[in-house]
Amino acid sequence: MKQLAVYMEESREQGIDGNRPRKLNLNLPLLSTRRLGSHTGNEGTYCATNSQTALQDTSDRIPFCWEQAPGKPKERDRNDILEAETPLPRLPPCRWNPQKEAAENGDHNCIINLDDHDEGCDADIDDDDDCEEIDVFSDAIDVLSLTEAIDIAQKSEDGHGLDRLNLESVASTDDHSLNFMMERFLPDATALATSSALSDLNNLNKKLPYPYNYSEEYVSRTVGQSYPSEASHTGCGLEILFPWRMKHKLCGIKSPVRQVSPKVQPQYCSTKQKKTLLKEMAMEITQFLLAAQSPDANIRTQAEANLRQFQEQNLPLFLLSLSVELANNEKPLESRRLAGIVLKNSLDAKDSVRKEHLLQQWMAIEISIKSQIKDLLLRTLGSSASEARHTSAQVIAKVASIEIPRKQWPELISSLLNNMTQQDSPAALKQATMETLGYVCEEISHQDLVQDEVNSVLTAVVQGMNLAVHSHEVRLAATKALYNALDFAQTNFENEMERNYIMKVVCETAISKEADIRQAAFECLVSIASTYYDVLEPYMQTLFQLTSNAVKGDEESVALQAIEFWSSICDEEIELQEYGTLEGGDSGSTHSRFIEKALPYLVPLLLDTMLKQEEDQDQDDSIWNISMAGGTCLGLVARTVGDSVVKLVMPFVEGNILKPDWHCREAATYAFGSILEGPRVETLGPLVTNGLDFLLNAMRDENNHVKDTTAWTLSRIFEFLHCPASGFSVISQENLERIVTVLLESINDAPNVAEKVCGAIYYLAQGYEDAGTSSSLLTKHIPRIISELLKTAERTDGSDSKLRTAAYETLNEVVRSSNAVETSQIILELLKSILHKLGQTLELQIASSDDREKQGDLQASLCAVIQVIIQKLSSTDETKPSILQAADPIMFLFLRVFACRSSTVHEEAMLAIGALAHASGPEFERYMAELYKYLEMGLQNSEEYEVCAITVGVIGDICRALEDKVLPYCDGIMNHLVRNLLSAELHRSVKPPIFSCFGDIALAIGEQFSKYIDPAVAVMQSAAKVCTQMDNSDEEMMDYGNQLKRSIFEAYSGILQGFKDSKPELMLPHAGHLFQFIELVFREKYRDESVTKAAVAVMGDLADVLGPNTKILFKDNAFCIQFLGECLQSDDEHLKETANWTQVMIARVVS
Repeated sequence: MKQLAVYMEESREQGIDGNRPRKLNLNLPLLSTRRLGSHTGNEGTYCATNSQTALQDTSDRIPFCWEQAPGKPKERDRNDILEAETPLPRLPPCRWNPQKEAAENGDHNCIINLDDHDEGCDADIDDDDDCEEIDVFSDAIDVLSLTEAIDIAQKSEDGHGLDRLNLESVASTDDHSLNFMMERFLPDATALATSSALSDLNNLNKKLPYPYNYSEEYVSRTVGQSYPSEASHTGCGLEILFPWRMKHKLCGIKSPVRQVSPKVQPQYCSTKQKKTLLKEMAMEITQFLLAAQSPDANIRTQAEANLRQFQEQNLPLFLLSLSVELANNEKPLESRRLAGIVLKNSLDAKDSVRKEHLLQQWMAIEISIKSQIKDLLLRTLGSSASEARHTSAQVIAKVASIEIPRKQWPELISSLLNNMTQQDSPAALKQATMETLGYVCEEISHQDLVQDEVNSVLTAVVQGMNLAVHSHEVRLAATKALYNALDFAQTNFENEMERNYIMKVVCETAISKEADIRQAAFECLVSIASTYYDVLEPYMQTLFQLTSNAVKGDEESVALQAIEFWSSICDEEIELQEYGTLEGGDSGSTHSRFIEKALPYLVPLLLDTMLKQEEDQDQDDSIWNISMAGGTCLGLVARTVGDSVVKLVMPFVEGNILKPDWHCREAATYAFGSILEGPRVETLGPLVTNGLDFLLNAMRDENNHVKDTTAWTLSRIFEFLHCPASGFSVISQENLERIVTVLLESINDAPNVAEKVCGAIYYLAQGYEDAGTSSSLLTKHIPRIISELLKTAERTDGSDSKLRTAAYETLNEVVRSSNAVETSQIILELLKSILHKLGQTLELQIASSDDREKQGDLQASLCAVIQVIIQKLSSTDETKPSILQAADPIMFLFLRVFACRSSTVHEEAMLAIGALAHASGPEFERYMAELYKYLEMGLQNSEEYEVCAITVGVIGDICRALEDKVLPYCDGIMNHLVRNLLSAELHRSVKPPIFSCFGDIALAIGEQFSKYIDPAVAVMQSAAKVCTQMDNSDEEMMDYGNQLKRSIFEAYSGILQGFKDSKPELMLPHAGHLFQFIELVFREKYRDESVTKAAVAVMGDLADVLGPNTKILFKDNAFCIQFLGECLQSDDEHLKETANWTQVMIARVVS
């Protein structure tokens, strides 16, 4: 305590109308794209009309996205433009592929937006610069450059003010004449060159994120989604939400323009000077882009500053200049490449907040300028440089993702299809067009295109796969485009003739002579297996033959996709079985049982693949080869068919387990471990019991691969066949001793083996959790286990921290699963050891960022152990005093750890503090004075939003522990919480916990919450409005909506109960709104069970707290009776109990 006191003292100082859909053209040549629809001269007006609507339509949506890139997991987003010409084996979406990401190209380091990524556009840049040059696509640029256009516009302005140029005397209409080009480009260039940079700056400042008067619409937007903030949060009217801290002060607004270059001070320049500067920047952009890739840091920094300044001063001209650079075949490839990357990153970002900001920026640009940019991008598809074509395809897709959903750029699809129909279109243009169509289909929803357009796209893509007509590059791009277009083909797959044709083309492509085309075709089959499982039966015989041949004799990249086809079939059938069970046996979908029918042929095929190991696969978890894919698929087969797989696999196991060749022993062990999930315990039990001793002996095998796989198999046995609480376990008192001994010996083996052993110990300990007296069997082994895990965590022979992390996670599970009373002294000794290690980390010499990262990782692991120990020892009355005695040194170290300022440490330490607050109760108050500043830091950490979310949760823990003693800190806490709800920068996932925290605070301080009631209820009502407007067709959005609804109900419950004994009348004005929200939630088709529980509970709270005052709400309201009746019929006992209580409360009110 003295030590803590000393420390505290030191520390205080973002529809096309069509006719009746046509059928997919299967036999005739591709029709002219002009038949898709006519476009009048009013197109610009049409776009302008919808632009504003589009802006409004996005105001209540929460931005989010996911990518569907063939061959990569969804989370693996990259911005690398240059990759290997022949891609590595890839898996379609939803299949884990532990393949290492390629390093980003070095040129990307100088991207102006500092947001490099290649989301959704994963194809590699082809290095085929030998394509013939297409002059027709660069004439406009070569004849009249952007700089010349601006120059002519400038001279015109000098003579005619701001009037448009008079080109009526222009007679020539030759497509290549200077007059023609002037007529085409100069009006827009005039408008561009005469626009004032000051106007742009003023537009940026038209809206402030926090208006003086409270705006419900603004609160709704910021809860439902995030918008970028271009002004300071300080002094912008938030005070009206905080009446307890209201001050008279000026609203300070920071300039949105950051002056990064001393070259010019725009706020002191005249309009003419600004236009001159912009003209110079447009002329010099090539040099800027080249300099931004200079090895000289000073040159690179200055170039980046100049580009950033150009971007901030006049974004439309900046984007147009980049488009010109990308389109110009005479410019250096290096500058064109970077121009394309910067252009793409000016339209899209990974972060949802920035993505929405970029979308709004693009929508605000004049239609004439956007039209020029889009025309240049389409022309670049015919460039002689493959990189320029590829990048342009990506950028077109990003623009399409913004405009097509808003019914803009209606001519895009027809323009692309026209490239495929023209007789003289070069192969390079067709390849780029196919690539673009694929990217566009990947970026937009199938609902964004009318069926006529879908039919035309599919016809073009399928015909693009024609071997007799197109080159290898075009066919490859077309096959990849089909992959992305398959989601649009639902109507076509419902038509048997069209479906047959598509399947015929894909199957023929799967036996193409080029491996990369075969791979792409099998990727299409994988997607078809997942998306159109119901219609696959007529094709399964052919598909089995194709996949079987590929697995047996094709290149590994193709074989991997062939195996993945069957894994996808397994996924679909597992889902059908599980969903069918939940729905009482009727899932509403056809279960064709393909795996069961193919089982006698499929299993031997997969077992053969497991003998094709690589020598170093045990050393690198990122390796994904045919052996691992086969084992993974076998595991899915076991989950699909259950017991039927055992009799097909065991002969393979028994026939190979004793062979001298390690490949055979490892494959046999891998096969056995792969079938442990799916079959019944009664089937597997005798096999495992008989084989357990053999596996323990195999931990001493001379081959590292065999030991690695054996340890993994043991962990699978303990995970699925060791559950004393359920009455079955392959582990007995007799064999436990030997199991522990072998595992603790093997934990000293090679790092990869030791890591798998940690997993085995983890599941061994987990099996004893909630096992009653059976948990005592492990007690005597815990000291040895803890000792060996601590030594393993200290090992330095691992290539990274994976082994240490595995050791500490296993240690946490051992503590969590132990008998608290029997192991209290052991755990206390462990606590002392962990505290000592945590203290040592504070004395480490930090000489580099790597040192800081390693320190942070170690501290995070140690704090996590302390959290588990606190939770364990405080779980019983017998052991709780021991943890309270150690509270001071624990808090002393945590406060010192916070000084490290690592977000990871902050998370783990904060979680541990929440556990300590729960254990300490009111006594935790003595730490609040020093802890509060770190709570504030956590609440203000919008960039590392996980830290913010955890801090919000810990504040709830503290409120429950301190009750009214938390009152002195509530003004500041509520200030930060409401600011975060209004913040455009904070990730939306943090906002539901904030509402729940309102309830915790209200419960803790009771009637003192009255001064916060108006701002709190205002944001809760706005959030409730957002919930009712959410798009529930998307799963992610639906999940977030459920979280938001539940948290709002929890907040209301806490506030109501907080006012129960005093001032309940304060909630009367808000009761009607809450009641309406409950009814709206009740009438929703898809309602989460947790939301139902919270809604029923708050309905009871209304009746309980407000009493007879709510009689008018409950009386004659049929939905209440229906809602409660539904809940009382539930199988969830807690829900039934809550519904019963609510029924009683309402009965008291209406009686």
